[in-house]
Amino acid sequence: MVNVICTLGLWQGYHRVARASPALLIRGVVEKADGVVSLLADRLEALPMRITAKSRDFR
Repeated sequence: MVNVICTLGLWQGYHRVARASPALLIRGVVEKADGVVSLLADRLEALPMRITAKSRDFR
């Protein structure tokens, strides 16, 4: 797990892919500030999964 930062322009272009895909392939720049590692995304791509599993709700 990693924090992914998307600019408004990137999100407007890729929000459908980001919200509908079970997994993502993300290209960007790794940043580290105050001990927190984040990825400043410049491209999102759907990563097809052979296993059809949904995330679990831990409530």
